[in-house]
Amino acid sequence: MMIKIGLSIAVAALLIYLALPITMINVHAEKPIVVSSTTVLASIVRDLAGDQVFSEHISLPSVCPAHYDVKPSDVEKFKYASIVLSHGIEPWVDKLVNASGTRAVIFKNVCRSWSTPDELKNCYIQVADILEKYLNISVREQLSKSLQTIDEVSSWLKNYSKENGFENTPVVVMKWQQPFTLFMGFKVVASYGPPETVTLKEYSEVLENATKARALLVIDNSPSGVDLGIKIAGEIGAIEVAIHNFPGAAPEVSNVTDMWIYNAKLLANALKAVSNSSSIESLRDQVLKLSRDINTLTMYLSISAALNIVLATALIIAFAKLRGAKI
Repeated sequence: MMIKIGLSIAVAALLIYLALPITMINVHAEKPIVVSSTTVLASIVRDLAGDQVFSEHISLPSVCPAHYDVKPSDVEKFKYASIVLSHGIEPWVDKLVNASGTRAVIFKNVCRSWSTPDELKNCYIQVADILEKYLNISVREQLSKSLQTIDEVSSWLKNYSKENGFENTPVVVMKWQQPFTLFMGFKVVASYGPPETVTLKEYSEVLENATKARALLVIDNSPSGVDLGIKIAGEIGAIEVAIHNFPGAAPEVSNVTDMWIYNAKLLANALKAVSNSSSIESLRDQVLKLSRDINTLTMYLSISAALNIVLATALIIAFAKLRGAKI
C-alpha cells in the first residue's frame, strides 16, 4: 500500500514538473517580454510601456555591465524574450543569445549614453520607436510625459546646483561620470578611466593637476569601484564621493531622473563635508597660531624679566657707587 502511495506521489510530482515549462510559456505568451541588459533600459521600458509588457533586466545596478557574470537564469530570460535591448558594451549578450536559442529581435546599440537630459531624451525616443515598431503597442502618451519629466528634473538640477555652490567648484572625476558632472556646473580639473586601466603616469598627472587646481571633490563611479578614488582623495586632501550610473542602486531610485536627483544630493552632502572639514582645519590653524603666539609671549616675558633683574642690579650698584659704598 505504501509503495503504491509513494509511486502515485512520484508520478504526480513528475507530471507537475513536466507541466511547468508549458505553464511558463503560457504566462509569457500573455504579454511580450522585453529583456534589457541594464536597469537603465529596463526603467525606460517600464516608464513607456507600463503593464503592456513584461520588463526584465540582466546586470545588477551595482555592477559594471561589461564585467557582469551571467547566470543560468539569464539564459532563461533570453529564451522567452520578444525583444532584447543592450547598450553595445556588454560582451555577454551574444553568449546568451547562442545559449538560449532565442528568437528575440536583438538591439545592441540602444541608449549609448544617458548622463544629460538631451542624451536621456534620445534614449526614450529610441526605445519608444522600437516598442511601437516591433511590438505594435502605443507609447506616445507615456513618451510625452517622460520627456516633460526630464525637462522638469533638468531645471530642478540647475537650480539645485546654484543653491549648493556646484558651479566652478574644482573636482576630479571618473570619466564615465564626467558628462553629468559638467552638466551640474562643476569644473573638472582632472579625470581618470576605469581603475584597472589607469597607468602610473596617468595617476601622477591626475594628482599633479588636482593639487595645482586645489580640487575639493573626487567624484567616483560607484559600479566601477571606489578604491582608486579614495586613494586620490587621500593624496590631494579632498573628499571622495561615489555616485551611481544605474537605477535601482537605492530603493528610491526607480529610473534615471530619480538617480540624477539622488546623485545631486550626494554631491551636495560631500561639499558640505568639505566645508565642515575646512572649518575644522581653519579652527585648528587658529589654535596652533594662538599656541605659537602664547609661546612667543612667554619667551618675551621671560627675557623681559631677566632684563629687569639685570637692570635692577645695575641700578643698585650705580646707586651704591654714588654714595661711596663698596660693592
